[in-house]
Amino acid sequence: MYISDLRIAVICSSNMNRSMEAHAFLAKKGFDVKSYGTGDKVKIPGSSFDKPNVYEFGTSYEEIYLDLLKKDKSLYTQNGLLHTLDRNRRIKTHPEKFQETPEKFEILITCEERVYDQVLEYMENKTPTENSIVHVVNIDIQDNLEEATIGAFLITDLCLMIARAEDLDNEIEEVLHNFEEKSNRSILHSIVFN
Repeated sequence: MYISDLRIAVICSSNMNRSMEAHAFLAKKGFDVKSYGTGDKVKIPGSSFDKPNVYEFGTSYEEIYLDLLKKDKSLYTQNGLLHTLDRNRRIKTHPEKFQETPEKFEILITCEERVYDQVLEYMENKTPTENSIVHVVNIDIQDNLEEATIGAFLITDLCLMIARAEDLDNEIEEVLHNFEEKSNRSILHSIVFN
């Protein structure tokens, strides 16, 4: 049983931290939600800033977890990556790339402006099949564990406000304005067609 019939996707770069934290929060609240990344590869912190761990989309969270465990259990426990991967593998099997999903959504929420731009570019270049309206909303969230949690609360608040709208397409600007005032965060919004 879903809280609303809106289909929502939360999208970050690697489908690892921000989108997954929001996915977990929204699912617990009863939303019909999926999560994705838009990057070329799944990139997560490594042993140093210039040496990230890089995986293909589709590599399971379990495989990534075991790989990091083998590389440096202490480091990846300390920086929270093993905890993050443990949460992720309880939600779904692997990171998914937004540009490869056949799924349709009414709301796309991105977690940084670069991802927002990638989603808009992809949506504007594909041929709409149903000509239904899709609202693309961006809330900038820094890619760290603490900010991902704060961002998940914000995204959940926004989705609850959106779910209460009787006529979303006509009320979206007012909903977003109210959210910006309440959260003290500026957001981006565009309309594209599915």
